[in-house]
Amino acid sequence: MNEPLLRELVPAVIGVLVRRGADFASAEDAVQEALIRALETWPDDPPRDPKAWLVAVAWRKFLDATRAEASRKGRELVVETEPPAGPAPVTDDTLRLYFLCAHPTLPPASAVALTLRAVGGLTTRQIATAYLVPEATMAQRISRAKRKIAVLALDQPGDLATVLRVLYLVFNEGYGGDVDLAAEAIRITRQLAALTDEPEVAGLLALMLLHHARRPSRTGSGGRLIPLTEQDRTRWDTGLITEGVAVLQAALARDRLGEYQAQAAIAALHADAPSAAATDWTQIVEWYDELLGLTGSPVVRLNRAVAVGEADGPRAGLAALADVSPDLPRYAAVAAHLHERVGELSHAAELYAEASRTAASMAERDHLTRQAARVRQQLRG
Repeated sequence: MNEPLLRELVPAVIGVLVRRGADFASAEDAVQEALIRALETWPDDPPRDPKAWLVAVAWRKFLDATRAEASRKGRELVVETEPPAGPAPVTDDTLRLYFLCAHPTLPPASAVALTLRAVGGLTTRQIATAYLVPEATMAQRISRAKRKIAVLALDQPGDLATVLRVLYLVFNEGYGGDVDLAAEAIRITRQLAALTDEPEVAGLLALMLLHHARRPSRTGSGGRLIPLTEQDRTRWDTGLITEGVAVLQAALARDRLGEYQAQAAIAALHADAPSAAATDWTQIVEWYDELLGLTGSPVVRLNRAVAVGEADGPRAGLAALADVSPDLPRYAAVAAHLHERVGELSHAAELYAEASRTAASMAERDHLTRQAARVRQQLRG
């Protein structure tokens, strides 16, 4: 059973049903039922044309549901009863489906869930497991999202920036349960990159590939967080790095710089360095300047302060940090690192401890707590 192929076909099949007259919610439900049927029958009887098979079964599921609803309400059913014969059409509404699922009117959490189900082809249970929430909770979230976009036609999509932001959110969730969301985000973004020549789509794909390449070295035994400077670079996936750099270079050659391309350029410089000491921090600062000009993001300003501290020394980093609000997440952790490098160990220990109390994950909290303990041990020694 080729489950990745099944998931890749989902958006195209939904698009076919919608073009035939099904509303989005009904089409998506019918395709999910067809997927279940495929999982049951394909291992013993694989179809010659998987897409055409899914279209035929999903269309019948849609017709059955429509007839049942019409009968319940006492209305006459007026709908095509049989799908056209022959293979499923090559042209589909996949790209528009991306935009519809990531519509700006949807809350980010709902857009992510709907994208994973309708575009990614994951089941509600898989998505719920990945996000560590009850299946009923995720089902309600997806149902609310489908109701909200039910009034939107496929010719009223959202914008590309929203689609990319949703895919970026999926990637940053990492993985859980039996679904690796980081790998799933890469798979979906590859599909989107094949449908559009926008350089920012390629930039996001490159960024994902370059970050994913370092994944094997990011954690140690027991899930212990390993900072970039301490990672075993021999464990980085050179194939993903090579691909990511090639995708990025092609995007940058279009001369339409965007934030994902700039982020990917920073990731590429880290990936290209044979050691932490050999990192080209001066060029990284330059890319952060570009990124700051594109976004004005306080988070970018915070990360730039770290890069300045590496390129020009910790005191220069602290000066750059003065332009960042102390209320920003990870501010205390960055300040602790810079103060430690200056030699202000007592203050650094306090800041590490403060940062650990507001850490976003258990792994990060454990890492910062150990940093505080390490610095305190230096003070005692």
